[in-house]
Amino acid sequence: MAEGNSGVPVCSGLSSGQVPVPNSGGCNFPEYEVPEINTRAFHVGTFGEQWRGRLSGHGDLSLKEPPASALPERGGVADSAWEDATVARDLGCSMEAAAELRAICGLDKLKCLGEEEDPEVIPENTDLVTLGVRKRLLEHREETITIDRVCRQETFAYEMESRAVGKKPENPADMVEEGELILSVNILYPVIFHKDLYKSAFFYFEGTFYNDKRYPECRDLSRTIIEWSESHDRGYGKFQTAKMEDFAFNDLHIKLGFPYLYCHQGDCEHVIVVTDIRLVHCDDCLDRKLYPLLTKKHWLWTRKCFVCKMYTARWVTNNDSFAPDDPCFFCDVCFRMLHYDSEGNKLGEFLAYPYVDPGTFN
Repeated sequence: MAEGNSGVPVCSGLSSGQVPVPNSGGCNFPEYEVPEINTRAFHVGTFGEQWRGRLSGHGDLSLKEPPASALPERGGVADSAWEDATVARDLGCSMEAAAELRAICGLDKLKCLGEEEDPEVIPENTDLVTLGVRKRLLEHREETITIDRVCRQETFAYEMESRAVGKKPENPADMVEEGELILSVNILYPVIFHKDLYKSAFFYFEGTFYNDKRYPECRDLSRTIIEWSESHDRGYGKFQTAKMEDFAFNDLHIKLGFPYLYCHQGDCEHVIVVTDIRLVHCDDCLDRKLYPLLTKKHWLWTRKCFVCKMYTARWVTNNDSFAPDDPCFFCDVCFRMLHYDSEGNKLGEFLAYPYVDPGTFN
């Protein structure tokens, strides 16, 4: 299964953010090909099998909550001693180290307000570094953008990330299996909105086009690319094709951090990057039906065409006798249909300029 950032989780094997493990002795672990950017290609299914083999028998694959018997008995001891014992068990450190951590990082050390101070106002002389960074960020927002919109965006992103944390299915048959892989995928989308008119699509991974052939009307969109590549021996090697529905992510060879491609609607291309791969744990969403799981979505500010209200504006006009507003924004199709005849002759009076939507730079 997979989870996505703008990101969409994808079924059968995807996740986010761990450091790739160096390859040792021929193991199928992600090893950096370009430092801090992407790994060498590895087989997803074999990677999962190796981790499951190493961790089996140690309880690390369990998706169950730790039983109460795994926690230290509270008995008649004080809360602080019981907390120290719990920390010592979780971190594998001594009771003395746990007590020192509590003294340095305890909740009472985070309190910085007096009795009459407003908790919504960050004090000027705070010694907490992160709080100081937060104060500067809020001040910058007040100077540059509307605070209400930012708060809504932050709330929306938090809700998306947290809505399925630890969620279990009502039907036990939909439970994610122990040791299953989760991949996180970052999907970059162009600020061009298409109506979903055609079912044809493909993924491109490591020299292979995986074409969607589930429906009779699906076409092989990769054929034109392959013919173009082979027509003049352009140095790309020989591309392969396969049916998308015959493969899962566990069957693929991929690179973490490397840009791949998803194409649909004939010309709508999305760069996709697998940012992480890891084993599922009990704090993940455990309901298989909810995958692919969208965990974050970029905030898009786009200006739509004033006529069709669907596509992103490509032209802006002034002093336009055909437009209800000045300035007025049009997509390319609506602009040409309204302002030119079938021979390409200009109709009416107007000033037109190419328009670049700010959402393009998100």
